[in-house]
Amino acid sequence: MSIADDAKQAVQGAVQGIMAKAVALAPDSWIPGGDPDPLIRERYGHVGKPLSRIDGALKVTGQATFAAEFSMDDMVYAALVFSTIAKGRIAALDTAQAGRAPGVVAVMDHRNAPRLAPPPVFMSAPKAANGDSLPIMQGDEINWNGEPVAVVLAETQEQANHAASLVRVIYEEAPALIALDEARARGMKPAVFMNQPLHNERGDAEAALAQADVKVDAGYSTPRHNHNAIELHGVTVAWQGDRLRIHDASQLVAHTAWSIASMFDLPEDKVIVTSPFVGGGFGGKCLWQHQVLAAMAAKQCGRPVRLVLSREGVYRVVGGRSPTEQRVALGADRDGRLTALIHTGLTVKTAANAMPEPFILPTRSAYASETLKLDVQVVELDMLANTFMRAPGEAVGTFGLESAMDELAEALGMDPVELRIRNEPEKDPSSGLPFSSRHIVEAWRAGARRFGWDRRDPRPGARREGEWLVGMGCATATYPYYRMPGGAARITLSRDGGAVVDIAAHEMGMGTATAQTQVAAERLGLPIEAVTFNYGDSTLPGIVLAGGSQQTAAIGASVGAAHRELVRELLKLAGNDSPLAGLKPEQVISRDRGLCKADELACRESYASILSRARQESVSVEAQGPPPLETMHWSMHSHAAMFCEVRVNAVTGEPRVSRFLGSFDCGRILNPKTATSQFRGGIIMGLGLALMEETHFDERKGRVMNPSLSEYHVPVHMDVPEIEVIWTDIPDPHAPMGARGIGEIGITGTGAAVANAIYNATGRRVRDLPITLDKLL
Repeated sequence: MSIADDAKQAVQGAVQGIMAKAVALAPDSWIPGGDPDPLIRERYGHVGKPLSRIDGALKVTGQATFAAEFSMDDMVYAALVFSTIAKGRIAALDTAQAGRAPGVVAVMDHRNAPRLAPPPVFMSAPKAANGDSLPIMQGDEINWNGEPVAVVLAETQEQANHAASLVRVIYEEAPALIALDEARARGMKPAVFMNQPLHNERGDAEAALAQADVKVDAGYSTPRHNHNAIELHGVTVAWQGDRLRIHDASQLVAHTAWSIASMFDLPEDKVIVTSPFVGGGFGGKCLWQHQVLAAMAAKQCGRPVRLVLSREGVYRVVGGRSPTEQRVALGADRDGRLTALIHTGLTVKTAANAMPEPFILPTRSAYASETLKLDVQVVELDMLANTFMRAPGEAVGTFGLESAMDELAEALGMDPVELRIRNEPEKDPSSGLPFSSRHIVEAWRAGARRFGWDRRDPRPGARREGEWLVGMGCATATYPYYRMPGGAARITLSRDGGAVVDIAAHEMGMGTATAQTQVAAERLGLPIEAVTFNYGDSTLPGIVLAGGSQQTAAIGASVGAAHRELVRELLKLAGNDSPLAGLKPEQVISRDRGLCKADELACRESYASILSRARQESVSVEAQGPPPLETMHWSMHSHAAMFCEVRVNAVTGEPRVSRFLGSFDCGRILNPKTATSQFRGGIIMGLGLALMEETHFDERKGRVMNPSLSEYHVPVHMDVPEIEVIWTDIPDPHAPMGARGIGEIGITGTGAAVANAIYNATGRRVRDLPITLDKLL
């Protein structure tokens, strides 16, 4: 059986085998009041109900098959050897001892690796937004400390790991630019993100700042961050004749298939990428060198290859978030209305990729101000390429902006919540576009009531409980609405009443399959258990990326287009003998396992009846989602109000977050249960950003010095308090399904809310993340 077939069976088994259990476990959660009657449930619809994850039982019982768990006959295991210099060339490479080691099948390096075309990563020009445009094991050049220089293949993983330690490399080092201060001294240049300059200016903000009644002007910094998804990056690869099958941990199967096909000079349909289950992505599970190296190694040795990066290997090969130095200057009148908003600074990238950390993005639409100046400059270092990391730009940009807003509130003697509400813009301050839907004031009011904000003492250090200083802080969270082109879906409706939805989408643990099954079932007028949602396969329709919190909108728009095409096809099949005869598609809706007239529900015919009279067992349609024109006419963003309570030990300086609440305005919530998980997960990642995450980079050698979870700290259970989330649930009239993205907004604003709470508790303003106890002593 092929990997693709295995993947489809795994996903279909998740949907069909687990759905009945999910429904049975929580019959009272389908509708208000908990009426378990299935006809009433169907009448109420499925969207907005807290359906448990359809793949949950598979995962908790260990039956879900991840990328590194697909077994293939005659498979070999790979281990990588990483460079130890930042720049130069390989002067000598001795693999003889490794080749003689027990179990070793082959050793691949630049001398015997297959020849490839340059990587057109991300379906773009060679300059890539993710990864880089550098050749992969095509020559002796070294471009960063950690670049793979050899691949060892053996009969077991342990044998491969041992043999890799026997590879000997002699380097000829070249001068490398790896120190930030040195790079800054050589000069900076304007940053570009997604082909747009990171620069906005309106009026003379510097002059307005100088004349402002009240002002703050401070610097904020954030460190490098590395990806640490619980699932290591892994891939299982096999060549079957001229066809390449790849099972990957991926958030872009179609993009990966296209890119690898280009590199190996293959037709796109000769590369099949499947990815039914992914143990966390956050922007890091895209196309990197390890997938390509595995395909090259499999081609060289003629056997299937499994390559799993070690935790250290992830730090060497997979990029993360780059450091930032930010200046935020705010000027206001005595009433707290902004007259100047300046957010500028510096970040880092490599010459071979196009991913600066765009930290000014949240400031573009956050607050009304008479004048505005936003700008990002970059320096280029010889290091591993950066990439997207949950809320790139917004996660760290809101730390600077929202910390400065807190400082301004104190300078004004004003409540921080009221300051933010007072500066609510009527339209987008940067683009001038009207907001599609913006209800953050409601989120602020509801969150403040729920959190007990009125009990906050504005005097720093005023509240103490034993050794613990207690404080509260808040911050605005925001993330833009994106919907990328290329989405398409196929719907197959059977006479027996079942429907299959096919789309090359992704499930990385966020509940995509569950929520989209609900959406499809409601559109089709079918019970949940009648719908199968297939995804995670590059042979399925559509070019969908699970990134930018936009996959839900892309899938929804595509399924909506396919449903409209299905209605047209069914009306043709129904013919003149149907009660629906003569009706146009726009006059018809799907309901109760069939079609009915929208304003006369009794005028209907079931799907089974239509297909039976047409003597067809099934009907299948495919359609592409409409272009994302909504973003041309509206400024579209998700928003939230973040509230944090912290305790700081007056003796040791240890900070502890004791309570957290996020009040979200993200449009319609499709599934409250999975949405709550997404919101909380983002907040937890934001707690790590605030208090512990930091990549230590050796500016002498260009090497990451803490490439493990024992040295790179992320939150564990003891670090995470009770997190409460609430939302407005007001649909956005200009977004598919009324829903905006929720995957990334939870991490935004969280760092500033923690920092502001720590200031309220201690009177110490920390402007350099992470906020470790040494900065509080």
